[in-house]
Amino acid sequence: MLVERMTKNLSTESIFSPKYGLLGKEESHDNAKRIEEVCFASADQHFKEEPDGDGSSAVQLYAKETSKLMLEVLKRGPRTTAEPEVPVVDTPLEPADTVFDISRGKRAFIEADEAKELLSPLTKPGNTYKRICFSNRSFGIGAANVAGPILESIKKQLTEVDISDFVAGRPEDEALDVMRIFSKALEGAVLRYLNISDNALGEKGVRAFEELLKSQDNLEELYVMNDGISEEATQALSELIPSTEKLKVLHFHNNMTGDEGAMFITEMVKRSPNLESFRCSATRIGSDGGVALAEALGTCTHLKKLDLRDNLFGVEAGVALSKTLSKLPDLVELYLSDLNLENKGTVAIVNALKQSAPQLEVLEMAGNEINTKASKALAECLTAMQSLKKLTLAENELKDDGAVVIAKSLEDGHWDLKELDVSTNMLQRVGARCFAQAIANKPGFVQLNINGNYVSDKGIDEVKDILKSGKNSVDALGPLDENDPEGEAEDDDDEEEEDDGELDSKLQGLKVEQDD
Repeated sequence: MLVERMTKNLSTESIFSPKYGLLGKEESHDNAKRIEEVCFASADQHFKEEPDGDGSSAVQLYAKETSKLMLEVLKRGPRTTAEPEVPVVDTPLEPADTVFDISRGKRAFIEADEAKELLSPLTKPGNTYKRICFSNRSFGIGAANVAGPILESIKKQLTEVDISDFVAGRPEDEALDVMRIFSKALEGAVLRYLNISDNALGEKGVRAFEELLKSQDNLEELYVMNDGISEEATQALSELIPSTEKLKVLHFHNNMTGDEGAMFITEMVKRSPNLESFRCSATRIGSDGGVALAEALGTCTHLKKLDLRDNLFGVEAGVALSKTLSKLPDLVELYLSDLNLENKGTVAIVNALKQSAPQLEVLEMAGNEINTKASKALAECLTAMQSLKKLTLAENELKDDGAVVIAKSLEDGHWDLKELDVSTNMLQRVGARCFAQAIANKPGFVQLNINGNYVSDKGIDEVKDILKSGKNSVDALGPLDENDPEGEAEDDDDEEEEDDGELDSKLQGLKVEQDD
């Protein structure tokens, strides 16, 4: 029936017929046939993606594309004998709109009348929107009642839904009602991407999305960031989503999960063997939760990006994580800043990375109380990582001693390195010069950050001279507004003091020219 309805237009005598004198007999037949093939293929694909429909939208799409191609052929006119044949099928169709995004512009409250106008493109027959983004607009109950039926009418064609930050400023009861309306409307949509971030969900909010979440078996990307996700909310989320086997991206940034909530995240991770990107940063997870999470991540052997920043892991969780990292051969980006790893946790991790992740492109380990004692292990790891593009070791305690060792490991190779952040490390003149020399001749290097240290004015001048004499200009040097040229690094009681002359002798291995 669908085929008959779509081919009816071209089965009768068309305007391409020789009867109308617009095209030759053979040419009119060829063009009609080609147009029919192209448009039928497009409409058939649309119908397959909406198998429960009656085919009317597919017929409308067929008619629209047919008319467009007919007009193109007529405008072109008949071919002359000298004109080479160019089949109509080679004329690319304009890509249909697939993304509907109302997030641009200032954040605004939306009520019923505005919602009708704003969402009107979604009501047009034959629309092909597959991805919608309602973020940055706050829906009241009236607007939600308008949006609900519209979303329900197109949910079978949707694959990506972003309803992050869509109830901002609403009273809790109204916000929960809005979430329920959207959840009911989208129930059964076969989504690969769902973003419900920035909605202050808590457990009540998660359960308000129950109907939507329970119907999701094919999610590949799930974002639940900045949502007030507590232990109870995490438990609800873990219970409601029936399957995470296909998940490739799971992001839980900036929640109040804690150790107890981490256990439920751990269960989700264990059920997600295909994860490629996992983010659980700033979630208040401590040692116990960190150990459990680290062990669970060992089942995600396809991970490429891992972000655990700004938690309270400590040394024990760091050691547990080191054992997991050896099972992640595809890792490309690793973010481990502000985890209280200290030297022991850091050494365990970099020793694992040295063997398992030489292909790493991004490594961040800022704010972990790393000092000179860990510099040798860290340097050996960095020597193996020749694909590094970004290295962040800020807010540690490397001092000049550690800087000399680490800079040496970066000097040879590392041609893809673009950013090096060693700010706030108690560096002085020698350490700053070492890092400048290490990156001076790397093509495409973008920024060296040595801010927040104790580099003298003379040392800064020397750093600039080193950069000028290399392949990178002084523009590669980051801001210095927090550098304290009069400051001095504190001496640790258990470390031997090393005077400037001894440190300068180490610079010879780095090919740093000394001033007389």
